[in-house]
Amino acid sequence: MTHVSIGEFARATGLSAKALRLYDEMGLLVPVEVDAISGYRRYAPQQLDRARLVARLRLAGMPLARIRVVADLASRSGRAAAAELTSYWRQVEADAASTRSLVAALVSELDDKETMMSITRQPATDAASYLEQGGREDQQDAILVTDGVYAVADGIGGCPRDLASDVLGVVAALDGAGEDDPLRALDAAVARAAALVTEQYADHPDAATTLTALVVRDDQVAVAHVGDTRAYRVRDGRLERLTRDHSVVQTLVDEGRLTPEEARADDRRVILNRAIAVDGSFAPDLAVHAVEPGDRLVLTSDGVHAVLETAVLTGLLVADAPPEDVVATVRDAVRAAGEPDNHALVVVDVP
Repeated sequence: MTHVSIGEFARATGLSAKALRLYDEMGLLVPVEVDAISGYRRYAPQQLDRARLVARLRLAGMPLARIRVVADLASRSGRAAAAELTSYWRQVEADAASTRSLVAALVSELDDKETMMSITRQPATDAASYLEQGGREDQQDAILVTDGVYAVADGIGGCPRDLASDVLGVVAALDGAGEDDPLRALDAAVARAAALVTEQYADHPDAATTLTALVVRDDQVAVAHVGDTRAYRVRDGRLERLTRDHSVVQTLVDEGRLTPEEARADDRRVILNRAIAVDGSFAPDLAVHAVEPGDRLVLTSDGVHAVLETAVLTGLLVADAPPEDVVATVRDAVRAAGEPDNHALVVVDVP
């Protein structure tokens, strides 16, 4: 029988070598052969189906002990495994329902402790941006730079070309809460944008866009984020990422199953689990961050951060140069890297 090396097995199943070693130790995926000297693991082709099932269940967030139960059942009866999986998910939904009211009460309590971001002024900022089509047939990225409100959106797949800009039009028209409570206003704007997409693009069921938006007020910045566009903050020569990608690959990185370097080359990096979409999961991550004089806020589409190596992008963004020069150098770097996608960048310096 031909055995499969751990590297080949990892590539065929979407499980990292690190995860396979862990699953071996737990008895979840035991190799058929282990070299007595090197410890090198080899697997049988017949183990591929079990490994792929394990990978999918891990992606669903199932604990490893429960995965073993489902995988063992699947080897004997698909119906029994399906019943176990159904039972697991029903318990997940019940647990979520039982904690929802507790979380809502805590949110209300914490929010009432502080009149957050009560504004007396909007700091003057120095901003620059660019938007380029790159190697795509259509321009599906969009940017917003106006009145202390900054945003980047990236239309997904073959969505209508105006979808991202339509969403940013909603963000640009923040209601009165944008002055007293920018975070709540951003949250409401995303909901209105999602409603617009569902209504206006109902004939395009796959229509979707990402969105990362900032409102800069006084000494704070409110952030609303959904998808894999990104927000960064540069302070004291260091680049800090303020958002988390809502992607399958990011989940694998968070679980330690992929390194950031592996994630950059993984084909699944384009699979999002949250976006502003027709009948999609659009609820954004919300955050408030302090800003100080000299801070730089940056928004990018994945045509920038997925193309440039992290070290290269960091060096360009932390440069002691005005936003216009930073924008120009990043644009040139993406062009030099082949610009396979639409690419967009917003750079905002806080005086």
